Amino acid sequence: MAAPMSASQFAKILRAEGLDVVEVGDWEDHNRNGKGPWGPVHGVMIHHTVTRGSARTVDICRKGYSGLPGPLCHGVITKDGRVHLVGYGRANHAGLGDDDVLRAVINETALPADNETSTDGNRHFYGFECENLGDGDDPWPAAQLEAIERAAAAICRHHGWNERSVIGHLEWQPGKVDPRGFTMGSMRSRVGDRLGSKTPAPPLPAPKRPKVSLSQLRRAAETNPQMKGTPVTYSGVRTYEAALVDEGLLEKARLDGHYGWDTKDATSRWQERLGYRGRRPGEPADGIPGRDSLTRLGNKHGFDVIA
Repeated sequence: MAAPMSASQFAKILRAEGLDVVEVGDWEDHNRNGKGPWGPVHGVMIHHTVTRGSARTVDICRKGYSGLPGPLCHGVITKDGRVHLVGYGRANHAGLGDDDVLRAVINETALPADNETSTDGNRHFYGFECENLGDGDDPWPAAQLEAIERAAAAICRHHGWNERSVIGHLEWQPGKVDPRGFTMGSMRSRVGDRLGSKTPAPPLPAPKRPKVSLSQLRRAAETNPQMKGTPVTYSGVRTYEAALVDEGLLEKARLDGHYGWDTKDATSRWQERLGYRGRRPGEPADGIPGRDSLTRLGNKHGFDVIA
């Protein structure tokens, strides 16, 4: 039995395991805790998404869909090996499963067949959704498989669990087939080998980050201030527009019969997010963030701000 770690600890241990972590929106406070308890936690559950495209996958897992509100997991592992944190706390990923399986996970013994749905898994498992069509043909890139291994090992390492605390959705709930395309036995073997090391392995090579110019960011903010609900993506103009939305910087206000900036509100929201009062050097008074602030924004959302 273990109490869930804090959201900040969760992000920290994933990065310590060498993972490239992307924090999406208000993930630390995005959960289903109002619908039931979160914890004690006993293990890690792996899923596939039956989706194509990283941006779409992250957006679905963060928001959910009709009949199943998000978050649908804690982290989304995309094909490039990045871990996108979309929620923390109770998440709609495991559903009802077999109490005998839960006992085996707690005792870290061999798993029995799953044949009933009597136990709330959303309460007890950390969940990772992994971008894959789940048809048995869609490939699992080496970077993605290694990220799954590292993420599971990081949690086990923190709680003092071994690899038998890592299961697939198909081992928990009858009728589920995910993850499909690799076996959980092989993944547990990888996790066990990693946990045999006293120190985490060196970080994975970082994916190339898009380079976005300061003028592009400012132009995006000026020309399209209504981008609510746009997912954070990693190429094209939507990257920075969506990142600005995430930070509460793009507000649509009707001024003198046309849409424009509510300068005071945008500036105060930015300052509130960064935890300081007054403008810093390089941050203009027009409500559009300056170079220093946008550099921090890029670091958070996975792109580089250039001159």
